[in-house]
Amino acid sequence: MDRYLVFGHPVRHSKSPFIHTLFARQTQQALEYGLAEPAADGFAEALQTFFAEGGKGCNVTVPFKEQAFALVDRLSPRAKRAGAVNTIKLTDDGVLLGDNTDGAGLVADLKAHGVTLTGGRILLLGAGGAARGCLAPLLAERPSELVIANRTQAKAGQLASEFQDLGPVRAQGYEALQGPFDLIINSTSASLQGDLPPLAPTLIHVDIAIYDMMYGAADTPFILWAKQQGARQTMDGLGMLVEQAAEAFTVWRGIRPGTKQVLRELKRNLGIL
Repeated sequence: MDRYLVFGHPVRHSKSPFIHTLFARQTQQALEYGLAEPAADGFAEALQTFFAEGGKGCNVTVPFKEQAFALVDRLSPRAKRAGAVNTIKLTDDGVLLGDNTDGAGLVADLKAHGVTLTGGRILLLGAGGAARGCLAPLLAERPSELVIANRTQAKAGQLASEFQDLGPVRAQGYEALQGPFDLIINSTSASLQGDLPPLAPTLIHVDIAIYDMMYGAADTPFILWAKQQGARQTMDGLGMLVEQAAEAFTVWRGIRPGTKQVLRELKRNLGIL
């Protein structure tokens, strides 16, 4: 039985084992998928041990994505561009290949919700690893402009300069943001603490699409706030979670699972349906 798992800290809440078990059943692949929560300074050793003991691949989540980037033998073009790795595969010739499926997962989920990215004006909140992993796939959809807003504007500026060769991207302080935007993506972890990014309510209008990468059984604080300001289309990151997992599964097994039924089962598991 081929072994896969997800590394994170904390990681006990992860739905990845649930998702990949359903993918395996659907595609008739023989594999088992578990959880690993090494100490903050123990990831490198845990990763090495996992593959030495016969592991075939893994997902990597907070806070280990940048460490994973430095520990693999080879990087896919999208992982190299993102500067972070969330998927690792042991290839047939014994090479640890690092990939990043976050951005592909986000774009696939946005399209599944009918959001038009081409020609739209996008506001991306946050400049951490989650934002970094999504910039290239978002810019590949040819928006009219992508604005990065972050509490530390210098960090947003650095990120924008790294990706400006891919399309019209720039950094802006929260207080200087000017609408209208067609889509606002919250890549910050503010929702996990019950906080909100310092966004002016005037940026929310009835036709805007709101996306929070965080998710839960109830609306995240950001989605709840956006609804209160009049936003009609709001989405959390549950679909992105499933879509990026399908992308990772494809990297590992060479077969793409369907996501719609798995997303329905996941919502049922979380008590959303």
